[in-house]
Amino acid sequence: MKTFRLDLWKPEEYTYEAAYGFMPNIRAYLHDEDSTARKCMLMVPGGGYCMLAPHEGELPALEYFRMGLNVFVLSYTNDITMCVPLKKQPLNDISRAVRLIRKGAAEYNIAPDKLIICGFSAGGHVCGSLCVHYGDITDPDPEINAFSNRPDAAILSYPVLTSGKYTHIYSMQALLGADPDPAEKEYYSCEKHVTENTPPCFLWHTEEDNTVPVENTYLFANALRKNGVPFAHYVFPKGGHGLSVASFEQFKGWHGGEYVCEQLGLALEHVKNNTAVNMNEKRHEELMKQFFTPSDPGSLDPEDPAGENDETEKINKARETAAYFADVHMWLELSRIWFERFL
Repeated sequence: MKTFRLDLWKPEEYTYEAAYGFMPNIRAYLHDEDSTARKCMLMVPGGGYCMLAPHEGELPALEYFRMGLNVFVLSYTNDITMCVPLKKQPLNDISRAVRLIRKGAAEYNIAPDKLIICGFSAGGHVCGSLCVHYGDITDPDPEINAFSNRPDAAILSYPVLTSGKYTHIYSMQALLGADPDPAEKEYYSCEKHVTENTPPCFLWHTEEDNTVPVENTYLFANALRKNGVPFAHYVFPKGGHGLSVASFEQFKGWHGGEYVCEQLGLALEHVKNNTAVNMNEKRHEELMKQFFTPSDPGSLDPEDPAGENDETEKINKARETAAYFADVHMWLELSRIWFERFL
C-alpha cells in the first residue's frame, strides 16, 4: 500500500481564523505498482463540524481499499470551540480535494469518471452539500478549477442533510453560528437543492438514531426520487449514531487514523491556554471539563493484574455486538453492488 498526505491549499489561500496552524489535507491509500485505473473513494469523517472521528476515516477507507478501490481520507476544516462559524470552508475543502484527485488521476491510477465520495454524519453534510452545490464553487486556482468537482456518486451514512426541523442543531451552529441568516440556513438544507444533475446517491441510516434523526435521509431520498436521480436508501432497525462499518474489528477497540484529529489537538492547546479565537467563557468551561478533567483510572483486579479476563470479556462482547449489527455491516457490500451497476 502506498500512503501519503497532500495539503489542499497554499498558505496564502487558506485564511480560516481558527485553524491554529492546521491545513486541510487528504491522506491516500493506494494500491502499489498498479497500472489499473481503479475506482476512487474520498472518505469524509463526521464529528458535528467540531472534530473529525477517526473510526469514520481510515477504518472504512481500508474496507473499500480491500474491495479494490484507491481511497483518500479528507481532513476538512472544523472548530471544537464553535466560536468561528465555518461557513463555506468545509465545502471549499472537499471541492478542491475532488479537483486535486482528478488532476492527479494518472499518478494515482484512478479513473477520473469513477470518483465516489462517502460521508458520515456531518461529513455526510459536507458530501451532500457538494452534491447539490458543486456548480456554485469556483476554485481560486485556474489550473485546478479546470477539473470538475462534481462527484460521480455519493454514499451518505447517517448524514446530516437538512437544516430544518430534523437537523442536528450543533452541526448547524458550528457551521453557521448561533444565529444564522435565514437564506444561508436554507442554502445548507440539502434536500431543497436537489436537481436532475445531482449525482446518484446511496443513503443509509438507523431508525433508532437519536442524534441525527432518520428523517434526514427520508427527506433527501424523496427529493432524489422527485428529480429522477438514481438512489438507494436503506434504513436498519437497530443501532444508534456513529456505527461506521459496524465490524468486529471496530467493536473490539480499533485504533488508527488519528491524523484526522490534528486540528482538534491544535485547538485544544489554545483552549487550555485560554487563547482560542472568540471563545466565550461558557464554551471554555465546557471544553475544559470535557477534555481536561482528570478521570479515575480505577484499580487493577488483584486476581487478574494483567487484565487477561477483561480482554477475553472484551473480545466476547465485541463478537456479540458485531453479530447484533451484522445487518448494518452489510451496507458496505450493498454500496459496492450499487455503484458497480453504473460506474
